[in-house]
Amino acid sequence: MRGNIAVNKYGGMLVVSLLAVCIGFAISVQITSGEMPDQGGLVPIGKVAPYQDELERLQLERDAMTEDLRVKEERLAAYEKEAAEEDTFFATTLSELERYKMAAGVVDVVGPGLIITLDDPLPMEGAEQDRYSEIMTHFELLLGLVNRLKEAGAEAVSINGHRVVNLTEIVLAGDNVNINARATAPPYKILAIGDPDTMDSAINIKHGIMSTIKYYSIRVSIEKSDTVNIARYNGSVTGFRYARAVEEAGQ
Repeated sequence: MRGNIAVNKYGGMLVVSLLAVCIGFAISVQITSGEMPDQGGLVPIGKVAPYQDELERLQLERDAMTEDLRVKEERLAAYEKEAAEEDTFFATTLSELERYKMAAGVVDVVGPGLIITLDDPLPMEGAEQDRYSEIMTHFELLLGLVNRLKEAGAEAVSINGHRVVNLTEIVLAGDNVNINARATAPPYKILAIGDPDTMDSAINIKHGIMSTIKYYSIRVSIEKSDTVNIARYNGSVTGFRYARAVEEAGQ
């Protein structure tokens, strides 16, 4: 009798163990099959489609808002021109405002300057093709180049279409260099408006920024141009949280 009880006891444990193993195997297969499409950075099309639709919708909204802004800016410019022709004081004020807007980088500008292109070195024969970007490894060279251009009198600078203003940051973020909080990658096209000869001499001075850039075998192209177009700063400008204007004495 006891033998039958022992057999039943151990038989029940065996059945429970087998069931546990089967359930665990089934769960592991389900989890694995659910994760398989995401391995290697792949995402199921069903997951991507809604985000793609949302992205396209936002892009259309952005384009519509940009066009609306352009129309309103043209209308405002017409009003300002008409008012300036009738009022000398307003014309002077408007001219002063335009200079401030150019200095802040919130308007498109055009003028003579330099077009500089930086690209990674060509891979050596037999070397790995997926090596890390030399420019990204030494991303601070971009900041150094911008500083040298400004020291040489550059009145406007952009990198890959991103206008450099007082709010601009050039930082390494993961595998990208962020400029104005936007991920960028080589090649880098730097536009600078100013005296072309002065800026060219400043960056090509012996042991200067270009010598450092070329030391890392970064490919460099410098072109002088009479017409360099630089677009406005397209980031958001938030209000000042901490800084405030100093009130004059007696006010």
